[in-house]
Amino acid sequence: MVNAVLRLHFDEPVRLDRGQLEVLYRNLGPTGADRVVAHALEDLATALTQASAQYGAGEIEALRGTVKSVIALAQQVGMTVLARVGRDVLALSHSYDAAAFGATMARLGRIGEGSLVAVWDLQDLSG
Repeated sequence: MVNAVLRLHFDEPVRLDRGQLEVLYRNLGPTGADRVVAHALEDLATALTQASAQYGAGEIEALRGTVKSVIALAQQVGMTVLARVGRDVLALSHSYDAAAFGATMARLGRIGEGSLVAVWDLQDLSG
């Protein structure tokens, strides 16, 4: 009998709603939109780190508030997948399925990181 360890590599593409970003740029102008997007990205990075720490500490009520902020910020800048995963985290935070909750929290971190990179890359292309 051979024991083997299999390492899974998650590679899930993120999707941005470019239409939402275009609305920001159309309504606020390039300077205003850049300022809003930059501020949202900073706040998202902070909130994602905070959510991970709250999950690790078992601070579920605080985590729910942080994830609500992640959802609102993600929607503001067109990160539709991140917002959806955030809603999944909220739903699972009220369940008794610890494995699904943990897996979805890990997914929130992966999608969050990928979404931040995607918007930063998009800004680099437009700037």
